[in-house]
Amino acid sequence: MDHVSAPHMSAPAAPGLLPTGSDTLARLFAGLSDPARLHILLLLLEQERNVSELVSLVGSAQSRVSTHRQCLRWCDFVTSERRGKYVFYRVRDPWFRELVQLAQELVNDHGAQLATCAVPLRETTPTPS
Repeated sequence: MDHVSAPHMSAPAAPGLLPTGSDTLARLFAGLSDPARLHILLLLLEQERNVSELVSLVGSAQSRVSTHRQCLRWCDFVTSERRGKYVFYRVRDPWFRELVQLAQELVNDHGAQLATCAVPLRETTPTPS
């Protein structure tokens, strides 16, 4: 993808996106901004899983995985279903697969710049309000 823009000019808004929606759009990306939370979402895009599977695959403490899982549920990114003594989680909306694929294309095109991006990754623990 070749994109050229002058540094002093802001990019035009995408068609159909109103400036008032930028806060909500930012919240969507914030929900995916934590690497562990994104890892959980990617695992759930592969197939539905229970908490034990997620803990094992993510390699984090169950409390940390549960915190991220709760955030994903709170934001309505994933849904759950109890089956016997297990609760299985899956991605609620198939559009997340396309969003991740598009994001991967951007990473492929801009990986070197992203690797040195001045915006720090930070651990976040969202609290529903």
